[in-house]
Amino acid sequence: MSGFRENFDLSTYLVTDSAQAKAAGHDLVDLVYEAVTGGVTCVQLREKDMPAREFLDLVLRVSTAVARKVPVLVNDRVDVYLAAREMGAKVAGVHVGQHDLPSGSVRALVGPHAIVGLSAATEDQLYEASVGSAGVDYVGIGALHPTTSKKDAPEQLGHARMAELLALSALPAVAIGGVGPDDLAQLRAGGAAGAAVVSAICGAADPREAARVLAAAWAGEGREGVGVGGAGFGGAGVGGAGAYTEFGADDEGEDA
Repeated sequence: MSGFRENFDLSTYLVTDSAQAKAAGHDLVDLVYEAVTGGVTCVQLREKDMPAREFLDLVLRVSTAVARKVPVLVNDRVDVYLAAREMGAKVAGVHVGQHDLPSGSVRALVGPHAIVGLSAATEDQLYEASVGSAGVDYVGIGALHPTTSKKDAPEQLGHARMAELLALSALPAVAIGGVGPDDLAQLRAGGAAGAAVVSAICGAADPREAARVLAAAWAGEGREGVGVGGAGFGGAGVGGAGAYTEFGADDEGEDA
């Protein structure tokens, strides 16, 4: 039985912000659909201030729109992910932060087939994410640049520090925090498995075109030899990144 974890692509990773989407004149579900059509390879629904019932409805609608094309992950709310899965949504997993449930506990709740991502910004956090008991498939490292899209975002790392952390990560890593097209070549060269963007798509007048530009910028350096972990701490990464998968009917219900 195959699952979402076996083949997923983090390269052009959209993290949603419904407030930015609304300010730019977009319905969020329509924005996600357009972004995926433009080239987004993974979607994380991050709506920290949205009530649970409303967030669940959003997860259901987005998963119906795009989850057969790209993985749809739920930020923080493991309960919302489990409820959506129970209702038959094709959700792929969850992404949690350092102040959320421990990733090992999250893995126990979501099961072996779901994708689990974890935010990390220090050597210690990267090491803890890499040990087998953590159950983590990939890490999100940030913030690359100052950002206003996350209230509790850590201080900016800059490219030099980001490269150091990417080299230490034993897991596939995506950079996040004010990332734009001009950053992608350097991130890719530094070993990132992808780049997570919020404002670059959610605040864009044309989300499909914004995603196309980002995907093209990522691909501009060629797709061969993408590092999904550097010298690292010796931990074996699980999951994998870099190959786009058309999630088909065979996956239906496998995580349920």
